[in-house]
Amino acid sequence: MSDPFGLQRPLVVAHRGACGYRPEHTLAGYQLAVDLGADYLATDLQLTRDGVLVARHDAELSASTDVAERPEFAHRRRRGLVDGRELTGWFVDDFTLDEVRSLYARERIPELRPANQAYDGRLRVPTFDEIITLAVEGGRRRGRPVGLCPELKHPTYYAERGLSAEDALMAALLGFRLERAGVPVLVQCYEPSVLRRLAARTSVPLAQLVDSTGRPFDWERAGDGRRFVDLLTPTGLREVASYATVLGAHRSLVVPRDPEGRLGHPGRLVSDAHDLGMAVHAWTFRNENSFLPADRRRGREAAGHGDALGEYRVFFGAGVDGVVTDHPDTAVRAMDQAFGSRSRRSLLSDASSPARPIETSSTGMATSRPDKPSTS
Repeated sequence: MSDPFGLQRPLVVAHRGACGYRPEHTLAGYQLAVDLGADYLATDLQLTRDGVLVARHDAELSASTDVAERPEFAHRRRRGLVDGRELTGWFVDDFTLDEVRSLYARERIPELRPANQAYDGRLRVPTFDEIITLAVEGGRRRGRPVGLCPELKHPTYYAERGLSAEDALMAALLGFRLERAGVPVLVQCYEPSVLRRLAARTSVPLAQLVDSTGRPFDWERAGDGRRFVDLLTPTGLREVASYATVLGAHRSLVVPRDPEGRLGHPGRLVSDAHDLGMAVHAWTFRNENSFLPADRRRGREAAGHGDALGEYRVFFGAGVDGVVTDHPDTAVRAMDQAFGSRSRRSLLSDASSPARPIETSSTGMATSRPDKPSTS
């Protein structure tokens, strides 16, 4: 994948916005990621009952919204199968857009990010169209493009429910004419058949996501017994390179950990992908000890921040082309240490500090302000 920014260093991809500092998948979190210098905004896309793309990681809503506390939706709670997993809760595709937009986002992991709870009950669930608008306007303001990494979540599940995630995505991309607007786009998905179909419909770059365990659900539905690791064999990588320009790999596939949980030595994945003309983006980097390799943790608190900078250095040394992170400011700082200050920085003069607090409108659109948020 060519570098659309001309930066000649790995890209910083903000995972669900700057969700280390704001609840995930909120306009406040995405705006903060732009302010902290992220190159791309990675957003997970689900479909409402009326076919609108909204930003949520899960097809079930209770982990990241207040839906369970809303009596008017109590009757919507049900059991369902999503990608073969039985879940009980409230599902995005049982709700219209207006109903989803009436919900408030909440922090998914409050035990690790208690400060983010100050924003519970203040931020709405955004649509993909709103995130596109934020990226376009954010790029104009800072004088450097803000790219988009939309990920189609559970497309086979939605197809079986009579909804097309692919059609909805294509309509959004065509409607906004993002290439003309100077907004780089990289479409991501775990399901190879979906990416193959998209490759036949668009020239937008595609990323094949690969986990360290399991298998793509479209393969499971088709009776294909292969697993994600089969995509990393020489034959598998050649197959991926026929339709994708980026391999989005779980970071343990790039730099494995030893039995004690310490970082090991980089494998051949990056060089093998590069030989086939593919870039490699590693996911997901987080500052908290709970997510860091054993040799990068500092202190005993799971929520404490360890040596994330040191982890980034190892992956930069492994040759990755992008890092997907909950804390884009830390990735920017690590990038500057490894590659020198960037010629086109974000609007913030000090991207190493956590963001200024964010005030949001009723729709969740964010504007910076100097005072602390209310915790009420």
